Amino acid sequence: MTAPPPVPAGTADTNRTDDTARASLEALRSEIAKAVVGQDPAVTGLVVALLCRGHVLLEGVPGVAKTLLVRALAASLELDTKRVQFTPDLMPSDVTGSLVYDVRTTEFSFQQGPVFTNLLLADEINRTPPKTQSSLLEAMEERQVTVDGTPRLLPDPFLVAATQNPVEYEGTYPLPEAQLDRFLLKLTVPLPSREDEIDVLTRHADGFNPRDLKAAGIRPVAGPADLEAARAAVARTSVSPEIAGYVVDICRATRDSPSLSLGVSPRGATALLSTARAWAWLTGRDYVNPDDVKALALPTLRHRVQLRPEAEMEGVTPDSVITAVLAQVPVPR
Repeated sequence: MTAPPPVPAGTADTNRTDDTARASLEALRSEIAKAVVGQDPAVTGLVVALLCRGHVLLEGVPGVAKTLLVRALAASLELDTKRVQFTPDLMPSDVTGSLVYDVRTTEFSFQQGPVFTNLLLADEINRTPPKTQSSLLEAMEERQVTVDGTPRLLPDPFLVAATQNPVEYEGTYPLPEAQLDRFLLKLTVPLPSREDEIDVLTRHADGFNPRDLKAAGIRPVAGPADLEAARAAVARTSVSPEIAGYVVDICRATRDSPSLSLGVSPRGATALLSTARAWAWLTGRDYVNPDDVKALALPTLRHRVQLRPEAEMEGVTPDSVITAVLAQVPVPR
């Protein structure tokens, strides 16, 4: 009998670490499901964003558990978390922090704002003026904030999960394209199905309290070490030249769409490749295939395109344009 080839040093340990990290993140999804019913795509999107060091914009009508979803994610992770309720009178210093005069030392000291955390819940982000919205731009892109000319690094990992209401426009400030582009994913949180809504009511009738997640049995099942191992595994997920070309072709096709005045930028193409790699790893593969790209195209690209006014009047949506592009761009074999 021929002896099996030797296993390269470290390969077995790496595989075991990958499996452990994947199992932890799978447990994370199961743990969130104890509090949130029927929002599996949004839960998966949040996990993908964690793997890609990206940020998430959650959009849905009031009462579909957007805030509860993020709170359940925070409760399932051994990470620090803070919440900011964005209002019209919120100032940038209320988010980033400010210099405070200490009468005892007669010096100014920096008092950290809520952005100095691992998971920041920016609730109803479109209710605050652009000046305060822009205070998050440096934090989201550079992982730091600059106050009085001094840059201060944010903790790692750092994720902004922002919520917004798509139907109530009075007293809101739409996010500018530059800020939308900083979000890795835009996840829509739909109304639940009839069966899921019955499940929600049954849980409440049995005593479920969305303000007490510990009583719901949610406990930390993953932490920074699991995320670091998972991110390293995602970075090892291979991407063929054909897949890279497929991602580029999809993004370039949006720039030529007659329904769009603004197509996907190269940053959007990079984001789509990153999310596809994370999804491929989560599904147990070490390479990306076209289905991975298709699976993440809508949440990764829908907020990076801008409709022409005439197309919007005809009922065209970003999702329908991207779906049409996916149907037209040749799939690599």
